[in-house]
Amino acid sequence: MSGVTSRLKNILGHLGATTSKSPAGFDHTHHLHQLSPTFFLERAAAIEPDAEAIYHVTANGKVLRRSYGEFADAREGCPFLESIFGVIAAGGVLVPVNYRLKSDDVNYIFDFAEVDSIIVDQEYLSLLDDFKKTHPNVRFIIDLDTDATEGLDAGPFDEAVIEGLQYEQSRETKGWPGLPECTGEDDMVAIPFTSGTTARPKGCVYTHRGAGITHFNAAPTVNTLLCASNEAERLPNPVHVTVAASPPTSHLLEQMTKLNLIPVHVYGMTETYGPITKGYYMPAWDNLPSSERYAQMARQGHGFVMSLAIRVVKPELAEQGVLVDVARDGKEIGEIVFCGNICAKGYYKDPEATKKLFAGSALHSGDLAVMHPDGSTQIQDRAKDIIISGGENISSVALESMLVQHPGILEAGVVGVPDEQWGERVKAYLTVKVKDGQHAALAPGAVIDWAKNQSTISRFMVPKEVEIVDDLPKTSTGKIQKNVLREWAKKGKKIPGKVPDA
Repeated sequence: MSGVTSRLKNILGHLGATTSKSPAGFDHTHHLHQLSPTFFLERAAAIEPDAEAIYHVTANGKVLRRSYGEFADAREGCPFLESIFGVIAAGGVLVPVNYRLKSDDVNYIFDFAEVDSIIVDQEYLSLLDDFKKTHPNVRFIIDLDTDATEGLDAGPFDEAVIEGLQYEQSRETKGWPGLPECTGEDDMVAIPFTSGTTARPKGCVYTHRGAGITHFNAAPTVNTLLCASNEAERLPNPVHVTVAASPPTSHLLEQMTKLNLIPVHVYGMTETYGPITKGYYMPAWDNLPSSERYAQMARQGHGFVMSLAIRVVKPELAEQGVLVDVARDGKEIGEIVFCGNICAKGYYKDPEATKKLFAGSALHSGDLAVMHPDGSTQIQDRAKDIIISGGENISSVALESMLVQHPGILEAGVVGVPDEQWGERVKAYLTVKVKDGQHAALAPGAVIDWAKNQSTISRFMVPKEVEIVDDLPKTSTGKIQKNVLREWAKKGKKIPGKVPDA
């Protein structure tokens, strides 16, 4: 065995689970400790108690600053972060909910997860009016977010903190040492729910070992609006921005870079603990023409170290649980699958969906992509959003990326609509840029003519229809709702309201 191979095997031995017989002849687990995110806060408070941990502007406009030492004290923290660490440290299970969801989706999630207590900011309490009527035994802890001026006793949340502190006085062991340790790192720690575009949201089971520090990011739709703003100015110093939630266009990444917003392109799902891939920037790209450089940056890239290699497999076989890789030619389209410690354990109370998710012993993303010769992946579409026209596969992602390069187009959403001759034809919904309060002049026919002359798409990809709209329907996480666009096309008009985004 070579030296390199030996060292790699030794590293893998440390990373892997300890299940084999001990070479010392005595089996034990004294050399292991249970991993849990609560350990991070206690450790930070012990090592750097004076380092700033929190900067928060409260609802009444006051600034709340806390060090790690103060944050680790239940009387000094910030309610939102206190809730996250406090629930986990107390042995509870978190069920986080996006406040941008509709009230019936929020009600469904809390009902399905069988929550017994809800911590909510007063600003969003109205989302739970119906839930409160049907669940009288669920305790509501309301945060007024005015701790910076009123002190401890400033509403139900602070009253709950005081109640906990009074209870702690009756215990023999106080503070962090008195909290129950997680009985197993594979125990459930949180149930975040998918946003959902076609069905009810599914609850993903996160464990103590998998839970970790979250990622600051902004969906492409947010970055698009920032770059298109009349007030956008190039920053004096570079700011790294994690771009996630939906595939960014090369045009957007170029716009961000010009403003000194350095994109860190990652790809992930609710079913993973944050990103699963990163578009690693290669120094050699500095010598490429700008169009090629940003096209490279728009790829989803390679897998993280905490997962096995990302694969793109033939979709027709993947449905049967047989995983066969597509060619590394950047052309053959397949489904992204992966496995490793970065995957959630499954769907809460849904064994059939969990079994389908892990068919063939890998997590199925539902995203169609190509694999390039260098091993980087690039998403082409969601499986259900690929357009098949005249027998040709059309990537809505690729077409949208081309359309937003038009100087007057802000955002684009592309779907296939039924066509007697071609099976499906391409329809594009567009929003236009606004400058100095004026909307850009944009005629549907002119857009189609412009698209015909673009070298980055094939002729069969050119939209047959274009419609200009005020806004594109989006999920709570900023993804364009293609199912709503298809409904618009079917009925020939915009449909008010949103449908479940799951």
